[in-house]
Amino acid sequence: MGSERSVTPLYPMSQTTKGDEDMQIQPPESVWKNGKMIAWKDATVHALSHGLHYGTAVFEGIRCYDTQDGPAVFRLKDHMARLHTSAKAINMAIPHTVDELCSATREVIKVNALKSCYIRPISLFGVSGIGVNPIGYPVDTFIIAFPLGAYLGQDGVKNGIRVHTSSWRRTSGSSVPATAKICGNYVNSALAVMEAKQNGFDETILLNEHGMVAEGSGENIFVVRNGSIVTPPLSAGILPGITRDSVMHLAKDMGHHVLEQNMTRAELYLAEESFFTGSAAEVTPIREIDRRPVGDGRPGPITKGLQIKYSDIITGKVSKYKLWLDVVE
Repeated sequence: MGSERSVTPLYPMSQTTKGDEDMQIQPPESVWKNGKMIAWKDATVHALSHGLHYGTAVFEGIRCYDTQDGPAVFRLKDHMARLHTSAKAINMAIPHTVDELCSATREVIKVNALKSCYIRPISLFGVSGIGVNPIGYPVDTFIIAFPLGAYLGQDGVKNGIRVHTSSWRRTSGSSVPATAKICGNYVNSALAVMEAKQNGFDETILLNEHGMVAEGSGENIFVVRNGSIVTPPLSAGILPGITRDSVMHLAKDMGHHVLEQNMTRAELYLAEESFFTGSAAEVTPIREIDRRPVGDGRPGPITKGLQIKYSDIITGKVSKYKLWLDVVE
């Protein structure tokens, strides 16, 4: 994936678990910051940045794919609109419009000669004081693009992954805006996924404060029961995933019955199929939950059908969905 340059990962991991080797960063030459292209090595923030100390930052994860029309970013405008919505939730005004951020993203991809890549926009409150209140602080915005493999490993994409139910509960929407993609919220995800990895699993599932299924550490979750595709509702305190929305649309177009409803942990064990969705994870089957096989322990026909359809869409092979692709000219 990505550019033709052969680049040694800048930050090799001393200890990796299955799939983590695909997360190593191959640094690009240039990064966009506050309206200008800068060198990778200069893409830094001050040690007293408010976003660093208090988690007051928002971000997105976006994929660009190599299509027959050239590099194309999947649902770029929707992602940048969500970045602005997340910023609004923490009283942050990003000093760049959605269209400006989209244009900057295309510029980053072109400048770095990337064909397919992962894109990480992030906006954070910068340096002004040391108080908890960031109102009036400057806002720094970066857009970084770099090659990225399968988020949960190629074997996971093909054969499914093993997950467990975390002892950590999903952060309550009554404490923070849980449906916004705020950096500080992801301490919750980091704790949960570390617990999973340390216990030999690939990923985790978090329950919300009411004991209902919420989502993975960085993915939305779906199960197949009695032929219907079921996913937790937004009221469960989940992120309104753009890939989640995409998969729900294409599943309905394929004739599947899609339900948004709460489910208990025990209901996960009754699933005939299960899978995660996310910009990084795409459509990843789940073959085992809490050491119990999902169905027969292999990706099921509905999951595989959605994987194939999603792959065709993101690579520009389905004309109906080409509006979801922002081609980098």
